[in-house]
Amino acid sequence: MIEHVKPEAEDIVKASEYGGREPAIAWQRWLLVTIAVGWSLFQLYASYFGTLNPQKIGSIHLAFGFALAFLAYPRKGGAVDRIPWYDWLLAAASVASALYILFNYYNIVVVQGGLPEPRDIWVGTALLAFLAIAATRLLGLALPIIAALVVIYGITGPAGLIPLTPPDVIYLHNGYDWPQIIQQLYITTEGIWGTPIQVSATFVFLFVLFGALLDKAGAGQYFVDLAYSGLGTFRGGPAKASVVASLLTGVISGSSTANTVTTGTFTIPLMKKIGYPPVKAGATEVAASVNGQLMPPIMGAAAFIMATFIDMPYSQLIIHALVPAVLTYLGLLYVVHLEALKLGLQGLPRADLPPFWPTFVRGVHYLIPVAFLLYELMWANLTPERSALNATVVLTALILVQEVVKGVRSGNLVAGLWQGLRLIVSGLETGARNMTTIAIATGAAGIIVGMVTMTNLGYGLTQVLDVLSGGNIWIVLLLSAITSLILGIGLPTTANYIVMAALVAPVIVNLSGEAGLVVPLVAVHLFVFYFGILADDTPPVGLAAYAASAISRADPIATGVQGFIYDLRTAILPFMFFFNPELLLINVGSWYYAGWVIVTALVGMLGFVAATQGYLKIRMYWYERLLMLVGALLLLKPGSWTDLVGIGLLAAVVFWHRHRAGAPLVPTTG
Repeated sequence: MIEHVKPEAEDIVKASEYGGREPAIAWQRWLLVTIAVGWSLFQLYASYFGTLNPQKIGSIHLAFGFALAFLAYPRKGGAVDRIPWYDWLLAAASVASALYILFNYYNIVVVQGGLPEPRDIWVGTALLAFLAIAATRLLGLALPIIAALVVIYGITGPAGLIPLTPPDVIYLHNGYDWPQIIQQLYITTEGIWGTPIQVSATFVFLFVLFGALLDKAGAGQYFVDLAYSGLGTFRGGPAKASVVASLLTGVISGSSTANTVTTGTFTIPLMKKIGYPPVKAGATEVAASVNGQLMPPIMGAAAFIMATFIDMPYSQLIIHALVPAVLTYLGLLYVVHLEALKLGLQGLPRADLPPFWPTFVRGVHYLIPVAFLLYELMWANLTPERSALNATVVLTALILVQEVVKGVRSGNLVAGLWQGLRLIVSGLETGARNMTTIAIATGAAGIIVGMVTMTNLGYGLTQVLDVLSGGNIWIVLLLSAITSLILGIGLPTTANYIVMAALVAPVIVNLSGEAGLVVPLVAVHLFVFYFGILADDTPPVGLAAYAASAISRADPIATGVQGFIYDLRTAILPFMFFFNPELLLINVGSWYYAGWVIVTALVGMLGFVAATQGYLKIRMYWYERLLMLVGALLLLKPGSWTDLVGIGLLAAVVFWHRHRAGAPLVPTTG
């Protein structure tokens, strides 16, 4: 069964993460491998020596991204078994437009003083076009359309390329001509070569590469086996193991879709085996995999960009993100527990599961590079880039040692060494292919960031949202969340976060200040980050749901909807830590108070889950669900009165419900 359904899901991952094109011509296949491995080696070289400035690294980074975007990703309906002539042309021209900055950097910056000449304008215009084509091919139409709209906003106005004057349109700028637009977006580091692509070209790439190598070493399968050996016997054990396995796999994969396939290939069939309906089995895996990007220490690519946007060390950011991530996974474990109760499910027999301690010992060496990475980040206080580089070196050594030991045991040392080298090369290739979408997304999103800075668009959006919300911060947050979810229909998580961080986060900050709230900047950015993460299971486009449904043999839309319902518990967390920054371990005062805040948040989370599931011991009446929901929502915002009333309501419902169900008021071990 597993082998039968696995190829369809893997095809979805190949198409979305690796390109999907597999040329039948040998030299074309080897060319793609060479480009990908060359990209990884360049990034390692650039990180180790650190001699190139960010703009030069960004241009080479985008050039590699362009090459793989057009050679490995066919257009819709295009050839997948060969590289057609037009993709060769697009690849060559786009790479040249990206490398133009590298080879003309001295003339542009020193001789011309940063002022574009006609040739610069033509090349810059071409690069914008290539970015639009590549982004459409890899990411869909949403990001190119948003980028085009902000550029149009910049070139219109009283003195712009398209002269519009009030009262036709109200502008916060006079309008810009095309050379000014190209100077901002292509010549300076405020646009395409700005923060998003610089972060992508430095530590994001290295962390993605680290995860790819760790997966090639065998850590993904180890995490799945470990989760099953520990949780498989519990009620609904395969679903609980799926949650934990996806959490652990999130350490090595920043992709919800890849996480879904890595763990779902094994977890979904076993969930179905014990009685989970196909839709709920797939949705459980989707919800768990999507949330993998929230779990430190290796969060999604957007988290690295966030750390740079808010000027915070990544090691500090993961501390702030830890408690909400743990809460959301505890909430999901409760979701699957209630589903198991509703369906009357049990766990798997111990005889069908691997023993825990031998399983743990078998792969404990996979924890060494992860622990080393944490040490470098948290205690040695090295930069994320240097930490990831050093951890990658340790990991490659571990792969070689692991395979050599296997070779010695089998009596063939050379074969073991050769297999180790093959795994490393495969990891270098996979890491680069995983980065293609991120490189294109960050380049295209740089257009939006650059135009927002140039036109003061953020201030205009502040005024619009202020009018729409009437200054009510709750309405502002709801509008922001809905906007992010709508964007998630067409944007991947990284691009979604960048757009929201550029357009909406400043609005929330400004209106929070006007409302008299002192909200840490990290809370605002994590707020939009959390809703951006939900992009991967937002119907009808969420690729993670399509991958899960290919394994579960269920309808992908129904799977996505059910996964989104499970993820509603994640959607309330941003409201919790926005009004309660202590959940981010900010200004906690005493650890006693911090503990109280975390406990009340957890109680509220579990109450919200029970209310949305409509189940405790037995199915809940409508008024029980309503009271449970009110109690949970009261715990969103801290306060002695709201905490006491919220906990009181939840306790009353639980005791009444257990009495109605005929269960003892004090739970027993059974």
